[in-house]
Amino acid sequence: MPSGSRNPLVVGRVIGDVLDPFQSTIPMRVSYGNRDVSNGCEFRPSHVVNQPRVTIGGDDLRNFYTLVMVDPDAPSPSNPNCREYLHWLVTDIPATTGATFGNVIVNYESPRPSMGIHRYVFVLFQQLGRQTVYAPGWRQNFNTREFAELYNLGLPVAALFFNCQRESGSGGRTMIN
Repeated sequence: MPSGSRNPLVVGRVIGDVLDPFQSTIPMRVSYGNRDVSNGCEFRPSHVVNQPRVTIGGDDLRNFYTLVMVDPDAPSPSNPNCREYLHWLVTDIPATTGATFGNVIVNYESPRPSMGIHRYVFVLFQQLGRQTVYAPGWRQNFNTREFAELYNLGLPVAALFFNCQRESGSGGRTMIN
């Protein structure tokens, strides 16, 4: 990222709404089909039906990571009273591999926003060890910060987000004459 450029996680209010400020230290790549997720890009719901391919960098297979995917705009950006909605949770992912090598704790649920433009956030945490992170009891009102605190995950080591809205693109607002 060139110096002086604004962090897209700050611009997109991911830092603030979901995460505290952090420095990305591990490369993470998320892709749906042959298209990579880049911060702030847009996907249609039909493009994100199947769980994405996630690859994680690092250089030590003894390091394990937890991947969290949340929607901080559920059920709508103007009234996010289900914030954050947990879409996916994978633990025990070894460095240099991907989510398929981890332990799926909460199955992937594809984004289906009905109103407005939603942000879908992938957050990667380094675990203290294997099998140290467990399933939450719910998807609605999940809290990434509290989850990280509960399992001593510290600050994220990477994060990415994309925007998604209803297939029609109207954002759920209908015009009435």
